[in-house]
Amino acid sequence: MIRAVVFDVGECLVDETREYGTWADWLGVPRHTFAAQFGAVIARGLDYRETFQVFRPGFDLDAERERRAAAGQPEWFGEEDLYPDVRPALARLREAGLWLGIAGNQTVRAGGILRALFADDVDLIGTSDDWGASKPDPTFFERVADVVPVPPAETLYVGDRLDNDIRPAAEAGLRTALIRRGPWATIQQHDPDAARLPTMRIDSLAELPELIAKFNVTGR
Repeated sequence: MIRAVVFDVGECLVDETREYGTWADWLGVPRHTFAAQFGAVIARGLDYRETFQVFRPGFDLDAERERRAAAGQPEWFGEEDLYPDVRPALARLREAGLWLGIAGNQTVRAGGILRALFADDVDLIGTSDDWGASKPDPTFFERVADVVPVPPAETLYVGDRLDNDIRPAAEAGLRTALIRRGPWATIQQHDPDAARLPTMRIDSLAELPELIAKFNVTGR
C-alpha cells in the first residue's frame, strides 16, 4: 500500500516560469533566448546551472543569489506560482488519510517560503539545504526515508525529473510518480525509463488520489 506521498517542488508544485524569467532579466538576456539555451542544456543531460555559464562564464549561482537579494530581488515564489491542481490534490490526499511531505533541492530561503505556503497542508517540509544533501545524491533519499513514518515501499515520491527524482527515488526503494510537465519532463519523456521506472505517470496532481486508491486495492 501507499500510505505517504512526498512531493518535489519545482514543476511539481511550483511553476518556475516566472523565476527563470527573472534570471534571464538579471543576466540581461532575452527570456526566449535563455529558455532555448536552458532546454538545450537539459537535452544534453547537463546540470541546468550550465545555462548560466553560456551567458556569463564563471557564474556563481549562490553568490548571484546573494547579490540579487542585496539588490532587493531575492528568489521568491508565491501562491500565484503554484500549479492550480496543487491545493485541491493536497486536500483530497489529506482527506484520504495519507501522510504528506515536501522535499526538494531548495535553499534555506525557499524552505521558509514553502513553510509559509504549506505549513497547514503537509506533515513535513525538508530541503537540500536543511539536510546537507542534494538530489540525486542517495543521501537525500535516505533522509526522506528517515523522516517519513512508513517504509520506503509505502512512500510515493512525486517529481518531474527522471535524473533527479525518479531514478534515485526508485533506487532508494520508494514508489515513484512522474508528473509530465515542465522542461525536464517534456524533454525526458522519450527516455525508455520514463515508461519503465515510475510506479505511476501523471499529467496532473489531480490524478493521484484515484490512482493511489486503485494501487492500494490492486497493487499496481
